[in-house]
Amino acid sequence: MDNAYQHILIAADFSSHTEEVCEKARSLAERYQAKLSLCHIVEDFPLTDFAYEPMISVDIDMRDALLEAGKKQLARLADKLTIPASQQWVECGSPGHDIVRIADDKQVDLIVVGSHGRHGIKLLLGSTANAILHHAHCDVLAVRLRDD
Repeated sequence: MDNAYQHILIAADFSSHTEEVCEKARSLAERYQAKLSLCHIVEDFPLTDFAYEPMISVDIDMRDALLEAGKKQLARLADKLTIPASQQWVECGSPGHDIVRIADDKQVDLIVVGSHGRHGIKLLLGSTANAILHHAHCDVLAVRLRDD
């Protein structure tokens, strides 16, 4: 049985370390002649006050704006890595859960994620990277990131 990776998924969070994570994934993809894909999950924050109705429409508009911005940013990143649009996924939801689901749906055998991002090391390690690590059905490479 061949141990080479065939499909590598980069879970991008657009932090200042994203390029470092992408570079690691790209060199692995080259080494294994693997397909490289990219995803970004826009965190879906629960609404705090349902009684205040205008808040809801603003929130939906904001979510759409965040999704749109995420797609643009992911497309720019994909462009540098020559990843086609068919292998880029931007969704709204829970990063830890949805990255694993995308990996399952797309037959990914390695998820590459930075081990801390814009929320600070404790929060991200406690949430996204940790959730991916514990729920993924494939290998996970947590790229250790140094604080600037």
